Amino acid sequence: MTASDGDVFQALADPGRREILLMISQKKRSINSIAENFDISRPAVSKHIKILQGAGFINIEEKGRERYCVLNDAGFKEVQQWISTFEQHWITQFKNLENFLATKNDL
Repeated sequence: MTASDGDVFQALADPGRREILLMISQKKRSINSIAENFDISRPAVSKHIKILQGAGFINIEEKGRERYCVLNDAGFKEVQQWISTFEQHWITQFKNLENFLATKNDL
């Protein structure tokens, strides 16, 4: 995997981390505002954010004493590249099915 510190799929495996990504997909958010949405400690939320950052899904912007999470496309590109491998397989399979059905209709 090319993500800097972590496996992108391991980072996405946790539902809380997926929820964090959904929240910051709408707008950048401070770590404190993210933590307010969870029933876990702020250090636990920070750990999830560090995992997402290590996998290339988010960047941290510092403004004064606040730290803001923003989406980073590196992790998403890696997921897309992996999925595209299988996408080509299914495109080929459906094309073969289409050809088969076309020859079946000709009979």
